[in-house]
Amino acid sequence: MASRSVLHPGAWWLWSLGLGTAATRTTNPLLLALLIATSAYVVATCRTRAPWSRSYSAFLKLALAVLVIRLFFAVALGSPIPGTHVIVTLPELPLPHWAQGIRLGGKVTAESLTFAFYDGLKLATLLICVGAANALANPSRLLKSLPGALYETGVAVVVALTFAPHLIADVQRLRAARRLRGRPDSGLRGLLQVGLPVLEGALERSVALAAAMDARGYGRSAEVATGVRRTTAALTLGGLLGVCAGTYGLLTAEGGTYGLPLLLAGVAAALAGLRLGGRRSLRTRYRPDRWDLRAWLVAGSGAAVAALLTLAAADEPQALHPGVVPLVAPTLPLWPAAAVLLGLLPSFVAPKEPS
Repeated sequence: MASRSVLHPGAWWLWSLGLGTAATRTTNPLLLALLIATSAYVVATCRTRAPWSRSYSAFLKLALAVLVIRLFFAVALGSPIPGTHVIVTLPELPLPHWAQGIRLGGKVTAESLTFAFYDGLKLATLLICVGAANALANPSRLLKSLPGALYETGVAVVVALTFAPHLIADVQRLRAARRLRGRPDSGLRGLLQVGLPVLEGALERSVALAAAMDARGYGRSAEVATGVRRTTAALTLGGLLGVCAGTYGLLTAEGGTYGLPLLLAGVAAALAGLRLGGRRSLRTRYRPDRWDLRAWLVAGSGAAVAALLTLAAADEPQALHPGVVPLVAPTLPLWPAAAVLLGLLPSFVAPKEPS
């Protein structure tokens, strides 16, 4: 009965992608901080004690590293953003003629640092939102929920997505073991002595994974008629082309009349192609996860945040993109901030998974 009382893993990914999409619509640091706080609160209230749930802190550190690197490059290599508020002037290194256009050192202005901070914080927020999905969604149940036509592709994607959580779990386990034995687990020496067992564990896990995939029939498919295969390829390829053309039409002013019909026709053709392609899959499902009302609410809250921030970016561009030249203090726009808080809905409606 456990699978009936937990949330569909696809809902967590749609929710986090919605928050990530919202993060790409703004450079306002207050809104970005609110998005980070929203994802952190939901992760803190909904995550389990499973190994993948500990990956969120690693994504936080990765996001901080990205922000620091972005600021470092802005200081060391300069920025195209003009500015008059000089913070410090670094010694400028002369470069050869072929490196014209590149600068090392020179004036560091408050405008260029602020621009780099906004830009780096946007990317860091996107990484943190992806980390929230890694911490909340069960990767094995996500794989079970994929359509038959996407099963093999999904296996490769899930293996790639779970690489980071497994690697982090290995590092934490080995560091704990070294601490229990009274050996150093930090510094360069500790890092080198932990790195080798981690790589060895990753190799052993890869071999075990390959054997398990072969035992479960990965790569094997049922025989289907030639006509069905061609129809499946035509529907899938034509549907994807229709989705691309329809999306382009919606994003351009000239394609307003044909964009939406072409997008809907493309989605319908692609879904039909995926359904036909599922006939080649030999696998069966045991107690598949249901997409219930709670999954709709969780996925819908992420989609609502993304849609409202996209609308706000068009309606109030200056509030969502505070200027750096001239330098002005960012303000918190009220209704976009209220829209971000819709992302807290999963903490109230999502069930707590058993560990």
